[in-house]
Formats: sequence, C-alpha cells, structure tokens
Amino acid sequence: MRPLSLISLLPWLAACAAQAEPVVYAPNPALEARAVSARSNPILKDGADYTTDPAPLVAGGRMYIITGRDTAEPGVNDFIMPEWQMLVSDDPQSGHWTHYPHFLKPDAVFKWATPGRAYAPQIVQGPDKRFYLYAPVMQKDSTNKDGFAIGVAVSDTPTGPWVDAHPSGPVVSQSWPVPNTIQNIDPTVLVDEDDRVYLYWGTFGRLKGVELEPDMLTFKGTPIDVTSLTGFFEAAWIFKRKGTYYMAYAGNRAGPNSECTVAVYYACIAYGTAPSPLGPWTYRGVLLDPVSSTTSHSGLIAFKDKWYIAYHTADAKGGGHFRRSVALDEVRWDDSVSPPRPQKVVPTGGAPFDATPIRNIASHARITASNAPVPVQYWLRALNDGKVHIAPLPPDMWATWSPNNPKQQWVLYQWDQPVTLNGASLYFWGDQPAGSGVGVAPPKDWHLEYRDGETWKPVKATTAYRSRLNAYNPVSFAPVTTRCLRAVFDASTDGKTYAAVAAQEWQALAVTPQAPLKASVKGSASPDCAER
Repeated sequence: MRPLSLISLLPWLAACAAQAEPVVYAPNPALEARAVSARSNPILKDGADYTTDPAPLVAGGRMYIITGRDTAEPGVNDFIMPEWQMLVSDDPQSGHWTHYPHFLKPDAVFKWATPGRAYAPQIVQGPDKRFYLYAPVMQKDSTNKDGFAIGVAVSDTPTGPWVDAHPSGPVVSQSWPVPNTIQNIDPTVLVDEDDRVYLYWGTFGRLKGVELEPDMLTFKGTPIDVTSLTGFFEAAWIFKRKGTYYMAYAGNRAGPNSECTVAVYYACIAYGTAPSPLGPWTYRGVLLDPVSSTTSHSGLIAFKDKWYIAYHTADAKGGGHFRRSVALDEVRWDDSVSPPRPQKVVPTGGAPFDATPIRNIASHARITASNAPVPVQYWLRALNDGKVHIAPLPPDMWATWSPNNPKQQWVLYQWDQPVTLNGASLYFWGDQPAGSGVGVAPPKDWHLEYRDGETWKPVKATTAYRSRLNAYNPVSFAPVTTRCLRAVFDASTDGKTYAAVAAQEWQALAVTPQAPLKASVKGSASPDCAER
C-alpha cells in the first residue's frame, strides 16, 4: 500500500476542521490592577471590594487566588455576585498583593451563560501546561429544574485571556453529560502526579466525583456519589500531600455537642482522607471552626515549603453574611500520625476590635435559656456577641419558636465572679405584632431577676419595661451585686395560643465599665446559678 501524501490528506483534515469549533486566543486586554498591603486578615478589609469563595493556585513562583465578588446591599440576604476577582502575590507572608478587581464576568467567556451568579470557581494547570478555569454559572435558556452548570475556560496564563474550552455549552449540568438532580456548583479539580484529572462538585449535602479524560472536559466513566464525609454540605476542595488525598469541605452537622457547629446555618471546614483520588473517603475531623459569616469556603495549597488555607469571613468594614472577604492563614501538619493530620487553624486578624472599657459586660457571661438546647436554626450565644443585623438570619438571634409555645420563657447570664449591674437592654425581633398567638411576637410583658443566695429576686426597675421590635429596649434599676441575671418573658397571646420570643442582643450594664472581650465566653450557664 502506498503511503498517504499530505496533499491527499488535506480534504479529510478540512472536513474534520469544519466539524470542530475552534478555540481562538484573543489578545488579553489590560486588567485593572492595584497594589494592596495587607498586614492582617482579611486581605481586603476597607469595604470597597468584598471577596468570597477563594480558590488558590500556585504557578511560576506566585500565589494566585481567584475569588467571587459580593455586592449585596446591607440587609439584602442573597448572593449578588456579578464577577470574579483575582489576588496575586510573590510572598503572601509579606502582605503585598496585586488585586485585579474586575478579573472576569461569566457571560464574557461563556456565551451560553447569563450575566451574574459568578459562583465559586477554581483554576488548575493541566498536563498540557495551560490553565483551566472551572466555573459554576447560570445557563441561559436552560430547561433543567436547576439552571446552574459548570463551564470550563482555558488560557495560556493564570490571568488570561480566557476562552471557552467547550463553546457548545457546559461540561456539567442537570442534563449533561449524565443526568443528575443536584445543583451543579462548587467544582474542585485535582491534576495528579500521573497527569490524570479528577473533578468533584456539588452542594446541599450532595457530592459527586469523576475522572476526566486528558482533554480536561469529558467524563471518563460514571460519576460516583460520596456519602461518607460527615456533615458534608458544600465547598469541596481536593488536594494531595505525601501520597494521601484530602478533601476539605464546608460541613454543617449541627447540635449542642457537635464538633462542627451549634447552628445549622453556620459551617465549619471539615476534612476527610482517601488512599486514591476517587476514595473511599474517611471523615477525619474539623480543620477550621465556623467564622463570622454563615457560609464557609476554603482552598488549601502548598507554597514555598508552607501550606496555606484561604477562606472567607464577614470581618471587613461593613461585612456580613453576603458581604464576605478573603483571609489567608498557614496550616501546620502533624506528620507523626497516619495519615498526617492538619492542625486546627486558628484564624488571625479579624474585624477591628475596640478594647475601650464599656458598661455592657454580657460577653463576660456564660448563657443558658429555658428552651436549651436551643433548636439548631438559632444560636443562643448570638445574644451576647455584640452584633445586631438589619435583616437577621435565624442564627443571628436566640428564639423560642416551637409548634406549641409555652406561656413563659427565660434566658440567663452567669458570671464567674459577682458583678454589680444597674441596667440592661434587649433588642427584640419578630414577624408578628403584639397580641399575636402565633409566629414570633414581642413579649406581652418581661422583667429582670437577679440571684440572691438561693432565690431569684426581681430588680427594682426605675424605668419602664418596653417591648419594641427591631430596637433596643433599655431598663434601669437599682444596683444589684450578683453572679446571675435572668430575663423572664410572658409570651404574646391571642387568648388561645402563645407566640414565640426572639432577641438579637441582650446587654447587661455594669456600674463600672470593663474591657470588652473579642469573643464571648463559651460554656453553658447553670439554670439555678450553681457554681461550675
């Protein structure tokens, strides 16, 4: 047989080219950039730009962190995320970063995507040394029950320009390439040492994983479902260290004795390990306790002989659950155990703290309530965390709601040593007016009691008790010296049933100001004010 000549192959090559959609690299437009000096967390703290869902990448001796952008106005409880940002540093410990505030918009690279909803992406370097961006976006004109889908873009550099590596549409959706019933967000990708590629994704307690073909786009085999990671909620992050595979994730197994979180809306960063990229996965513990934002999202990576965790908090100026900011801390390892264990991360930096002495000494007290253990949608310690929210989520308050609310409820502070108090103030929340017998309403009446020896005695109030919603309700009283103060609430009623009571904050005002605590004292108070 005569060998084929190049000329004879030209028609066949032309036909193949006509069937494939070409990937065209356009010149990279100049990205807006600014220098940032961050000596403490969060990296961007002035409230001008809120960064979220960090995904670190190391390439060419630099650390790159792609982040989302939160733009929700104060009091808006929704993820308003129009674009991605980028932070770059040659040495994170120096605190010097380059910030690209307008790095990329979903619809600028994925023509099949809607604007906005720029959720948590990740950039990895493929075996071909190009960079691949895995991004959850909203697919326009989708007929799926949930329109979130994962697209992949490709670039020669971590900063772009980026082009859609699969212009015909997403590489994962509820209908492609294998039908599923999950929300397809939070992709995380591992390129292993043998150049094999693995993708995990999912949320709301559903986690899927699959090997990809060398093209970084196509499923190789059938996706697996991971069900062995205790409390998995979302934000998976896969990485490898010393031959062991690790999966960090946002966990929300909640309860009064949970090692993760007491309130279901909050999340810890937990982790598991596996002997291979597709498992089996074994839960190992908590890596990072809940932070100041209800959501938690992390990425771990090695850089110049150190390991780091990037995560987000609500600690920037004006921050909140939907106005989050990226922080970075070192991760230390215990290699004396098998598999090696990351030590629990102690966050550094945080929100600005004013140590000026104040009269409100609630943060110095332990706390309990008549409905303890409090239902996991609420958080008892929200009462003395010093925070009031315009539009609170359930864990921003203590509440007593149940299908059958009792006539009376109470909440109690206990100090380790006697304190002298002459005032208090409660910030009530409700969704029903006074006189309601359902929902959450301001109490019909309330009063304060202090512990005197073995008995509770009412304080001698010098001002009236009030029950306004969404406002502080201060009351002054003759000074008392005690270790325990109790607020007792007579529930609102329509004469048939009783409404619940809720409060965001309860201030206990001392005669002599004291230095506030950065975090309120942990531990439960005793209902009868007994010694610990």
